[in-house]
Amino acid sequence: MPRRTKILATLGPATDKPGVLESILEAGANVVRINFSHGNQSEHLSRVKAVRDWAHNNDTFIGVLMDLQGPKIRITGFKNEEKINLNNGDSFTLDADLDANSGTQTVVGIAYKTLPQEVEKGNVLLLDDGKVVLEVVGIDGNKINTIVTQGGALSDKKGINLRGGGLSANALTVKDKKDIITAAKADADYVALSFPVSGDDVRLTKKLLKEAGSKAGVISKIERAESLVDEVINDIIQESAGIMVARGDLGVEIGDPQLPAQQKRLIKLARSNDRVVITATQMLESMINNPIPTRAEVFDVANAVLDGTDVVMLSAETAAGNYPANAVKTMHDVCLEAEKNPIAKTSHHRLHEHFKGIDETIAMSSMYAANHLEVKVVAALTQTGKTTMWMSRMSSDISIFALSDNPQTLRKVTLYRGVYPCGIDTLNSADWVDVNTKVVNILTKNKVVEEGDLVILTKGMHEGKSGGTNMMKIIRVGDTNY
Repeated sequence: MPRRTKILATLGPATDKPGVLESILEAGANVVRINFSHGNQSEHLSRVKAVRDWAHNNDTFIGVLMDLQGPKIRITGFKNEEKINLNNGDSFTLDADLDANSGTQTVVGIAYKTLPQEVEKGNVLLLDDGKVVLEVVGIDGNKINTIVTQGGALSDKKGINLRGGGLSANALTVKDKKDIITAAKADADYVALSFPVSGDDVRLTKKLLKEAGSKAGVISKIERAESLVDEVINDIIQESAGIMVARGDLGVEIGDPQLPAQQKRLIKLARSNDRVVITATQMLESMINNPIPTRAEVFDVANAVLDGTDVVMLSAETAAGNYPANAVKTMHDVCLEAEKNPIAKTSHHRLHEHFKGIDETIAMSSMYAANHLEVKVVAALTQTGKTTMWMSRMSSDISIFALSDNPQTLRKVTLYRGVYPCGIDTLNSADWVDVNTKVVNILTKNKVVEEGDLVILTKGMHEGKSGGTNMMKIIRVGDTNY
């Protein structure tokens, strides 16, 4: 059966080279990521078009996630774009009043002008993803005076994090609001929201997407320490289509030793709330420059799969690396092997809970039945994909096919673990009653099932009615009457 864990591959200069985009899609990328931190609107729209053209020509569906940059709390630049080297014990100042590109060995400007008002003596600032660590020893007006506690090289426009979080920068910037318009033009399937600190950030993003004419789901990137508070993270998850465990900035803010436990917690929270979860950052980092991964990276990917993540993400490995297709293939192979482990096939999801509606009850009942019978596949006729989302929360080795005539629904389910999109022609009301035969024919034609296999089919009484799933039928392929 196909790989269940989905692969999200970031596009960039490397995938713009002839044949590279095609190679990563053929290698198994299910969803592509467009990073608004780099490039312009024309480049973004061109990449989306190339993906959609390839998917159309290959009779498949590839999801598109467009990632908002969010607030970038950065230093400015150094004179003549020089790189400096800071040593432990050096005095170094961050000056909000210093002109851009005027930095020296002892001082640099900051783009986030209110930083001096938001830090205090004793705070720890981490620059360039924690490569350089500064302890605040005093505030002098708009100057932050620090001592270097971990030295290293520092160059223009590197990020600044506050250990423990607490900076007040809004999640949505002016640039992000413009990029939401671009995402709407691209008909993006998902938009990733950077640095949300409350459900309000997600609600505003959804409002702006709707105003722009977009139906994209919001993926909230969990990368601030304050977003991990129980009531905050639960609000963010409930408002989102899913979350991303963004281990880069999150690790800098809370400290890397805390990341593994938080990753497991966030994956469990997302799944228990019927939401998608993406695990991201440095999963195969060494493959930017090498054709094979380290064993530690293999373990990292496999552990995310065993934790229950829906999606594993590649960033620079595909966007700017030397071996994009190798990285996707490696991730594909590791996921497949991890999915053979019994841990990845067993589930107690909602076993002792009441269901909220008929459609959810049908979804859960179908998976319970499938896990206790020799069922080959579950086929769900769906308008929104919600039925298959519920189904995919139960760990299993049974493939779930989402059948729909809605292209956006079919692209959205590309993020759902164990769910595969399958187009079906619009059915008239006379055919709707006998749709079972059509579904079996589609699955047989695609060599998903063969004579004698059991298939569970879910559908509603009326074609095109969202939330109307109220029927489950168990079918044996080859029987004369479905």
